[in-house]
Amino acid sequence: MLGALALPVLSATTASAAPAAVSAAPASSCSSLPPLPYAVHAKAVTIRSKASSKSTALGVLYKSHKFTVSKKSGNWVYITDKNTGVKGWVSGTYVYRDVRMCLD
Repeated sequence: MLGALALPVLSATTASAAPAAVSAAPASSCSSLPPLPYAVHAKAVTIRSKASSKSTALGVLYKSHKFTVSKKSGNWVYITDKNTGVKGWVSGTYVYRDVRMCLD
């Protein structure tokens, strides 16, 4: 036996009763945006004299420090720690750019 399903009757709403449209920002391709900055993705990493984990330690780059990257060699980046002025190599395992997801 088939039963009847009771559904509420929907009435048509007028345009004046519709919620106001949200104005969207002009669409732009995210590929035109500048790359994200480098960041330390660990509590701290060792700054080294060469791009090798066996080279001399020159200092420590903490997560809170500001720094710039001037060159790369394999999985290593040459940084300048803006807080201390120390320059040296840091493993790219712990220092890298986050990736921006473009959903165009």
